[in-house]
This record gives sequence, structure tokens and C-alpha cells, in this order.
Amino acid sequence: MHLTQDLKFRKSSYSATAQECVEVADLPGGAAVRDTQNREAGHLTFSASEWATLLGATRQEL
Repeated sequence: MHLTQDLKFRKSSYSATAQECVEVADLPGGAAVRDTQNREAGHLTFSASEWATLLGATRQEL
């Protein structure tokens, strides 16, 4: 389990406004994602394969 304060989140460069963005932190073997406006709600974690699948599906939509 990773504590949120230990993670180094960064905002997506594709975020158009502060109202519509997520932040990502690198994890050993994966990534953590949180809602910029709802940071206190915590974050979701993805394994490396889950993260690669998510990014691949997202890129196909662009």
C-alpha cells in the first residue's frame, strides 16, 4: 500500500482546465491515478499491464 503523501503526482499535459484533469504518479511496476479536484478521496492503482492497456485504449480514442 502506498500512502498518497509519499507519491509524486503530476498533472496530465492533456488536461485542458483545472476542472477536468487527473494526476498520475509512477509506482514500481505500475501507476497511481487521482482526481485533481478530489485528492482527499485517494487514488486508484494499476499494475504495469493494466496501465499499458488503459493507455493503449485511450490513445486509440484520440
